[in-house]
Amino acid sequence: MASTSFKSREYYSSADRRYSLLPFRFKKRNNGNYLLVNEVGEFQMLSSSEFNAYIRHELLPSTPEYQLLKAKHFLTDGSSSAHFELLASKYRTKKSFLEGFTKLHIFVTTLRCNQSCPYCQVSRQNESANAFDMTEEMLHCSIDLMLAGPAPSVTMEFQGGEPLLNFDLLQEAINYTKQKNSTVGKHIEYVVCTNLSILDDRHLDYFKEHGILISTSLDGPEHVHDKNRPMGKGGSHSVVTRNIQRAQEALGKHAISSLMTTTRTSLKYPREIVDEYLRLDLGSIFVRDLNPFGFAVKTQSALSYPSQDFLHFYKDVLSYVISINRQGRTFSEAFTTMLLTKILTPWPVGFVDLQSPSGAGIGVVVYNYDGDVYASDESRMLAEMGQRPFRLGNVLEDSYSDIFFGDTMQMIASAASNESLAGCSDCAYQTYCGADPVRHYSTQGDIFGHRPTSGYCAKNMGAIGLVFDLLDNMDTDLERIFWSWINREDVNRMRLP
Repeated sequence: MASTSFKSREYYSSADRRYSLLPFRFKKRNNGNYLLVNEVGEFQMLSSSEFNAYIRHELLPSTPEYQLLKAKHFLTDGSSSAHFELLASKYRTKKSFLEGFTKLHIFVTTLRCNQSCPYCQVSRQNESANAFDMTEEMLHCSIDLMLAGPAPSVTMEFQGGEPLLNFDLLQEAINYTKQKNSTVGKHIEYVVCTNLSILDDRHLDYFKEHGILISTSLDGPEHVHDKNRPMGKGGSHSVVTRNIQRAQEALGKHAISSLMTTTRTSLKYPREIVDEYLRLDLGSIFVRDLNPFGFAVKTQSALSYPSQDFLHFYKDVLSYVISINRQGRTFSEAFTTMLLTKILTPWPVGFVDLQSPSGAGIGVVVYNYDGDVYASDESRMLAEMGQRPFRLGNVLEDSYSDIFFGDTMQMIASAASNESLAGCSDCAYQTYCGADPVRHYSTQGDIFGHRPTSGYCAKNMGAIGLVFDLLDNMDTDLERIFWSWINREDVNRMRLP
């Protein structure tokens, strides 16, 4: 029987071992090489022989691998505190998204909507159902809570339903916020999430006057978009694309962004979907999978697909987008850009789905039309399905402290850090990924989740693995393209040092 005893303390502290290993996680790749990632997101590829020499303390200081691993904080061969101070500084930078606490504040001003999208995450209501509008009192209390937070910069996002159906309240929100903020002094960015179907000049004039950005949905060419996002007895593609162009002319191309949701229909048309974004001169595309919330749960059998099918689609889109950039046109894929930012730079990203601790409640909060406060948009959608474990409180009944530091937030926090979650704590991709207790509760009935059967885990691991495949075989042209996405620069003007 093999010995299971631990090696002695002297084995690890002996002076003749030359260097000490610093914390890292690793993954053996399909080509036989090893990917090493440390606590601050530095990574290094090693061959099998190099990896074995490294972990056996047999690397020679004269080798390039030794110097790279030392520079990237995978080993230390001295007692200098500066080495660890630099490592601590990098770790603080990676977690700097936590500074200021909640930065994204979502206001659901109405549940009324004029579309009937089969994948909709929200339990929408008819256009005439005014009982599902937020009252002015609830709006003011919600804004007061937002301004009471410590973050010096926040994003105020209006959702629905269709928020333009309650445009008067949206105007009241902007006016009240600016009045109150004159004594608070926060930097506030305003975003309206709209399907653009009822956009008119009155809206555009107001958006331009107050610097309001637009976020909309475009699922691709007409035959795809209209199947995914019907309106009345017809489709919405013609009116949406027309109003995207109107908004670009009135507000500037930078002021409008769009994302697409991938359904089973979408999987057949990766190039056609990208071509539609190019036709409308949208600077990027965000390839998003189906979320298991709200009305979308009822239509899953007709629209959903295995994670591997989505990853094949994502790979096809990304390959086509890269080829477009190689031809000299700057056009990025947003999810890939965020992963590249986390992998290649010391900076975090604002996308709450890729944050640990999880963005739920910590990075984002939702003020519902009825005054209830939720830890995320997905939490609110679960509540519309009759499940309310992530309700933080109510703006008319609870204080800031009760809402943001109460029992519900403590429960979320217990499963919010992937550093301590089973299946995540030893994953090589942990630093680049996030934690999603709300999604795991919805799909697996447990806030901690089960990684081997988690769709969230399968999607993120597949996407991160694909990005590393590209990085591992990257030529100078692709490196230039990736850095242009990260820096939001023209791919033709991007110059590598």
